[in-house]
Amino acid sequence: MVEIRKGVPLEMIVESLNVGLPKKEIFDGKPITTGICKKPVSGQVTLGALGFEGDGVGDTKNHGGPDKAICVYSLDHYPFWEKTLGIKVPAAAFGENLSVSNLKEDDVCIGDIFLLGTAAVQISQPRQPCKTLAARYGRNDLAKLVVNSGFTGFYFRVLQEGIVEMGTPLVLMEKDPQEISVAFANRIFHHDRKNSEGIESVLAIPALSESWQRSLRKMREKCS
Repeated sequence: MVEIRKGVPLEMIVESLNVGLPKKEIFDGKPITTGICKKPVSGQVTLGALGFEGDGVGDTKNHGGPDKAICVYSLDHYPFWEKTLGIKVPAAAFGENLSVSNLKEDDVCIGDIFLLGTAAVQISQPRQPCKTLAARYGRNDLAKLVVNSGFTGFYFRVLQEGIVEMGTPLVLMEKDPQEISVAFANRIFHHDRKNSEGIESVLAIPALSESWQRSLRKMREKCS
């Protein structure tokens, strides 16, 4: 039986598993080397500590690494973006590795641990929209639109390597005791940056990524 929290089924389904190595793309008339244009793959894919076999990032300063091994995005948000952008968005529209159904940022928390195929993964931080995503769609305001919508997605770190394939359930195994949702962390980081209590509550999550810890400590200093 699927566990229920606040009426939300916490068995999500990987509807598409997407990978791609960095290559030169032309976005808005300009060349850029990026791995954002990922493609769905079928069959079993090996998941290691730094991500899926056959996957990579172009900007290693801001993407990739153990805390950002897997990018996850909700297919439930696609209709909103198709209406907002006025286009039919492609597969892996946000450069995500996992396009998942039954997922909202309000329903999952930083530090939550999931079973993904034979692997175990943990939410480390919300995903932050970047200029490459904006360039892909020729919308300079896209990062702002993502932040304002709250439909950011999030990252996994890999706790146990394993095998994953399309159609795999994403099953909650352990709730983080702090129960700080991805949506709440987004609100503090992007909209309520002087909320010292909120900053402390996010910083108190042991599983929070190192980059978000650094950013939130800087925010805390400005509040004092």
